[in-house]
Amino acid sequence: MVDVTIRGAGIFGLSIAWTCARRGASVQVVDPNGPASGASGGIVGALAPHVPENWNTKKAFQLESLLMAPDFWQDVEATGGVTAGYGRTGRLQPIADERALDLAQRRAVNAESLWQGQAVWTVRHAADLGPFAPSSATGQVIHDTLSARIHPRRACAALVAALGVRGVPILADAPDRGQIVHATGVDGLADLSHARGKSVGVGVKGQAALLRFDAGEDAPQLFVDGLHLIPHADGTLAIGSTSERDYDDARTTDALLDDVIERAVAAMPILHGVAVIERWAGIRPRAKSRAPMLGRWPDRPDHFIANGGFKIGFGMAPKVAQVMADLLLDGQDAIPEGFRVEASL
Repeated sequence: MVDVTIRGAGIFGLSIAWTCARRGASVQVVDPNGPASGASGGIVGALAPHVPENWNTKKAFQLESLLMAPDFWQDVEATGGVTAGYGRTGRLQPIADERALDLAQRRAVNAESLWQGQAVWTVRHAADLGPFAPSSATGQVIHDTLSARIHPRRACAALVAALGVRGVPILADAPDRGQIVHATGVDGLADLSHARGKSVGVGVKGQAALLRFDAGEDAPQLFVDGLHLIPHADGTLAIGSTSERDYDDARTTDALLDDVIERAVAAMPILHGVAVIERWAGIRPRAKSRAPMLGRWPDRPDHFIANGGFKIGFGMAPKVAQVMADLLLDGQDAIPEGFRVEASL
């Protein structure tokens, strides 16, 4: 018998399936479009923390997930033999002026306690950090050691391989059996909105580019001019992304991505003339609460929802998988109030 049916083979669905299978459940994953066919098939992969101030449950949940990530992905890779492209390589951010410098220094003090000694947020001289450090008007940058990178498509492929070793099938179609988790992204938000007669979330289009540029396997990611620049271990560099509430075509790229690339080159002249090897566009699910939507589906016994990963789905996935497995397999509900399905209804 299948104990858990996961509908949706994006990062939330695959991660929950993996965690449930590791804990002894019999699991099937069902997705008519195949693994990582939606937003989880992207190219950016910035696993970046919220700033260490105004602490709340969402930030604490994300911190736990980012700290869980090294063991989570190491286990996935060791089981399936496929690399996820994970690396906790840190992040650099330029500091624009004295006011921003003062704020960065205060946040460094906050991080000492809020990040539990597991990572640091420091202010450093850009000149000390090599050619891939961003230019900064103050000559200084924020360097945090909590940020990590992952290759979204490869991470999903790594989970698929690990699930295969565990005997978990990924099917185009199958009847529901056991407890059912709906991790169906934008389509799931639309279905839930229709059922409730009001919007519980929307799809937000993102466009990103992949460049043939090898910054080095351990190079940090950058956050500059509102853009993420992510050096991947395979010698590519991802740049993204746009956030578009209004769009005509979910899958095409346009002048908005051209602007992203131009801004990245302006911020990092070392990228001038570098070949763009892929342009990507996709729709990311954003719940009304702006936090992941997790928990029981109201009025539908044995049905559960895991949706709304938006830009932070890969960073949240290890902890999301843990709390959903706790709920499904043990009846233990540790979902934060702001993450509950009801918060978006």
